[in-house]
Amino acid sequence: MTRPGDLSHHTLSVLVENKAGVLARVADLFARRGYNIVSLAVAPTSDERFSRITIVVDVESAPLEQIVKQLFKLVNVVEIQELSPDASVERELMIATVHSAHERSQILELVDIFEAKILAVSQHRLTVSLEGRPDKIDDFEVLLRDHGIDDVQRTGRIALPKIGRQPKSIRTG
Repeated sequence: MTRPGDLSHHTLSVLVENKAGVLARVADLFARRGYNIVSLAVAPTSDERFSRITIVVDVESAPLEQIVKQLFKLVNVVEIQELSPDASVERELMIATVHSAHERSQILELVDIFEAKILAVSQHRLTVSLEGRPDKIDDFEVLLRDHGIDDVQRTGRIALPKIGRQPKSIRTG
């Protein structure tokens, strides 16, 4: 499994104007250039004029400097920051449906250990959710796979600089 914390992955926080089509242009840029996106999340900021796109990029597909240079060519990009794991708070959400016919107690123990939540229960399945650091989500998913995941969905990573730490601002537009 490719883990978002790999050294070949970098997290970019891209502040963009909150206008229709911006996300499509960013995704199109990555597709045209053959850049690999590991994770992508977007939402408006506290200022309704802007949205923040958190992109985890695979720098093996292209150098980080090249990716940033291409992003800044997009008209609606205002600022790009690189968020290192030690200087940021990162979170992700996973929802998984697990086959639990014979091992329900073991799955419930994992849910308890990881402080996950049970969302739905049937005779042979459990749907669980977990919010946390990407590495915690990875570990939980690996352990659930031993029990048989029927379906899984993970959000993209979201991240903000830790309070009191200045992120590496690559450039502002």
